[in-house]
Amino acid sequence: MDIKLRIRRVLVIVGIGVFLISSELLVFRSLNHFLEGFADGMGTLFQRATVVVELVSAASKLTPHPPEGQTIPEQIWGNWVVSRKIPTTTISCWDEAEAKTLLGTQIEYSSGVFRWKDVVTAHPTAETKMVSAERFHDDNSGKGSNSSQITFRQLGITVRQVMQISIHHPPANITGGTIEIPGDEVLVKNKDTIIFAACNMYFEAKRVSARSTPD
Repeated sequence: MDIKLRIRRVLVIVGIGVFLISSELLVFRSLNHFLEGFADGMGTLFQRATVVVELVSAASKLTPHPPEGQTIPEQIWGNWVVSRKIPTTTISCWDEAEAKTLLGTQIEYSSGVFRWKDVVTAHPTAETKMVSAERFHDDNSGKGSNSSQITFRQLGITVRQVMQISIHHPPANITGGTIEIPGDEVLVKNKDTIIFAACNMYFEAKRVSARSTPD
């Protein structure tokens, strides 16, 4: 009798042990499966996040960013007086009377101001580039034999290329026929002489002392 009871007890203990081990194995497998799924999910999420970052980076590179504005170059800072109209073979929207209104007027350039007479552009931005004689002619002349023509030679420029400065400003109405402001695009002939066009007429301006009487 005692032997049978002991056998039963052993069988019960063995059964309980088997049950506990099976339960632990089942829990372990479930936990392992969960961790694998979690790892896979995190990996997928990481991959998607990486793709999003790459797409945003690519889009940022493709999106055009406006260049930072440059101020007027220091080479022309100061006051200038329009001294003469240059004879050229250009076709203008002005007549001689309108051209004479520019003579003697003053242009001022600085890092913070572009001014012609009482027309003022505050905090102007500018583009500066070197332009060759050939490029200048092609960009500012017509194609036909009777069309407007302009060359460095007509302007008295003897070098092969000069600095061209273009100043940005809102459209202006000076004397009609153009939205230009005299002196908003200049060729630097030398340190004391600049050349600009207004309504396709070309003018020369000379550097003057800061003490000169304003317009």
